[in-house]
Amino acid sequence: MTKSVEKDSTVSLHFNLTLADGSPVDGTSDGEPMNFTMGDGAMIEPFENVILGLSVGEKQQVSLDPREAFGFPDDENKHWMDRAEFKMDVELQEGLVIEFSTPEGENIPGSLVELTEDKVLVDFNHPLAGHEIIFSVEVVDIK
Repeated sequence: MTKSVEKDSTVSLHFNLTLADGSPVDGTSDGEPMNFTMGDGAMIEPFENVILGLSVGEKQQVSLDPREAFGFPDDENKHWMDRAEFKMDVELQEGLVIEFSTPEGENIPGSLVELTEDKVLVDFNHPLAGHEIIFSVEVVDIK
């Protein structure tokens, strides 16, 4: 009987994420496969749903619209912060992505979108929010 990916499987796979226009976003095809356990949060649920039921060697490619992938940008996820809150050894510039710690101790990325003399507008939306994503995957191993 062929083993397939189940809800608690530990999976090794190669994947590629691209935007709808073909621009590469992330992937493992040129390196080591990604290893994770289904449901551990390493992959978002829609990506896990794509590989559920696949066997070793099987490939799958799907297009996920923003609702299925990373959602749409939300203006409430943009916040003005005082420049004084940033380390002085970092040159602040638009487009720079900085890791921030939440009060719960979680690390999240924020993109600097606007700078004034004493304030910085930080966008905490996922960088892929609002984008259609093409997810290609090949299952390498299942435990």
